[in-house]
Amino acid sequence: MWQKARLVERRVETASATTLVFEPEQWDGHLAGQHADIRLTADDGYQAVRSYSLAAPARDGRIEFTVQRVIDGEVSPYLCDDLPEGAYAEIRGPVGGWFVWREADTRPVMLVAGGSGIVPLQAMIRQRRAVASRVPFRLLYSVRSPAEVIYSDELARPSLNGGLETSLLYTREAPPEVRRPLGRIGLADITAHGWPPEFEPACFICGPAGFVEAAAKILIALGHDSHRIKTERFG
Repeated sequence: MWQKARLVERRVETASATTLVFEPEQWDGHLAGQHADIRLTADDGYQAVRSYSLAAPARDGRIEFTVQRVIDGEVSPYLCDDLPEGAYAEIRGPVGGWFVWREADTRPVMLVAGGSGIVPLQAMIRQRRAVASRVPFRLLYSVRSPAEVIYSDELARPSLNGGLETSLLYTREAPPEVRRPLGRIGLADITAHGWPPEFEPACFICGPAGFVEAAAKILIALGHDSHRIKTERFG
């Protein structure tokens, strides 16, 4: 059911991505990887609904979304730039039970993100940390440039991310010290930075539709079992 949720905090992640922290009337928790619906109602009664991935475990009754601003979008620019702290939106969820990581699963985890597809995967990373899990994680994050890395400070802190190996794959602009050629994710990237298929990892891929299709095909070509590959796409 829909419920009111008050915006209590916003954090700018990049020039186009903002984290919004809401306090719903009642929230009974969610799984890492799930999403929820946000509904906005205009003064004239017009309503718009969008689904966004939950970016972190619930904490003190609060939930987080990281929203990527879409140029000429109807909802995301308002959420990122205009919805003031203290204002209310309506939220329904959590939704989804397949693209989720449960801490009881002890298999290694491979996370493959494209752009803002990092959001539900970051929720898994944060859930792992929250429960002090020792399951090894590897993250391959494809992004256009260093300025567009969402959660860059958090991902770069070893003290927060013990047991997580992060590989940033730049497609258009990279720091001078990076030797990998600019370009989209490829077989060599997943071979070098992912888990081999014989480890039987749980694989999660999230990003634009074309990115997800390409990454999934590479994993299958490398010998990963398709039943262990879970995908979520947008666009």
